[in-house]
Amino acid sequence: MFNKILIANRGEIALRVIRTCREMGISTVAVYSTADQDSLHVRFADEAVCIGPAPSAQSYLNIPNIIAAAEITNADAIHPGYGFLSENANFSRICGENDIKFIGASPEMIEAMGDKASAKATMKAAGVPTIPGSEGILEDFEAAKACAHEIGYPIMLKATAGGGGKGMQLCNDDEELADGWESTRREAGAAFGNDGMYMEKFVVEPRHIEIQIASDRRGKACHLSERDCSIQRRHQKLVEETPSPYMTDKLREAMGEAAIKAAEAVKYEGVGTVEFLVDAKRDFYFMEMNTRIQVEHTITEEVIDYDLIKEQIKLAAGEKISGRNHYPKLHSIQCRINAEDPDRNFAPSPGRITDYHAPGGHGVRVDTHAYAGYMIPPHYDSMISKLIVVAQTREEAIKKMQRALDEYIIEGVKTTIPFHSRLMKNARFRDGDFTTKFLEEENV
Repeated sequence: MFNKILIANRGEIALRVIRTCREMGISTVAVYSTADQDSLHVRFADEAVCIGPAPSAQSYLNIPNIIAAAEITNADAIHPGYGFLSENANFSRICGENDIKFIGASPEMIEAMGDKASAKATMKAAGVPTIPGSEGILEDFEAAKACAHEIGYPIMLKATAGGGGKGMQLCNDDEELADGWESTRREAGAAFGNDGMYMEKFVVEPRHIEIQIASDRRGKACHLSERDCSIQRRHQKLVEETPSPYMTDKLREAMGEAAIKAAEAVKYEGVGTVEFLVDAKRDFYFMEMNTRIQVEHTITEEVIDYDLIKEQIKLAAGEKISGRNHYPKLHSIQCRINAEDPDRNFAPSPGRITDYHAPGGHGVRVDTHAYAGYMIPPHYDSMISKLIVVAQTREEAIKKMQRALDEYIIEGVKTTIPFHSRLMKNARFRDGDFTTKFLEEENV
């Protein structure tokens, strides 16, 4: 087992990893930018190293500074959390070259799954259902047009290096494709340094359902059931729950089996997530594989009673898994509480929290790095906390979430709490009647 782990991240996920490490008897090193010197992850780690000024490129994305911090503190492993360098193949490779264990996927796996076109080809070969689309990267606009005519509009144009909702464009005809081709390539080139494009058939009004997997060094994998992440805005998830109200036993088995095939096809090591789109006929299609812990891992933990960060660390240390699949025993919902103004199109609302009171009680969990007096910096993701509830049934979980949201006090900045409160009262949401288009259709 590792003696000391450096957490190459910030905020709530850094604190989340520190807590598990402490329970496992592993020392921790926090890294922080000058904007984060008062963050809780800095206070609770055994050691802390400043790695640069506020901008991410000069701190949390600065690989030489992070490696230097690991070396001066004698850390034998690095946990990247999510976002930042968690799916950076180069960072994973550099960790290995410096005899530091990267708690995540190998560079080869990250590259294989990070390039969306090659990931799709790999999944197709492994027998995982995929969305009809282009074979690899599109050479030019003419090739894109020919492919669109072959699979039929609507289509989604996607950057092969894309993510986080960037580098994507829905096209309903040749005219939109011509516009989208230029604009999406420009956006992808600017955001990812790669303007390679591929195309997929657009699945109309799907559900976004993902399967959590775990896999050991032998390539033996299991699944830990699903999460429904269909409530999203601009391709960014806002609310997640498990089990999915759309799920059937037959569909869960089929999707779980496909996710295991996906993990074993790339000899995956660690915890990861296979994301699918599920259409109105309950046919499902591979979308992407995330080779890291996810923001929403918490709800899976609650319904199967497993610490997924602990599993991640144990798998990185070479421990084996039984291969037994896990199924939800309860119902869990997570709301992402962001420093955003829902009445101003979710505009970011950085600033100082003047008053803070977290909800509590049976079945309520708050993962956060915030407190009264904490300054939310404008440089990073706007997440303040994750509010998680767990209950016997979906109906009880919704009621519990309503109660918890009513108790949650954050003053000094605008937050998404009022939005989540309205969502919990929405009749369609309560009935489980929603797709990824829900927020476009409903005035919440």
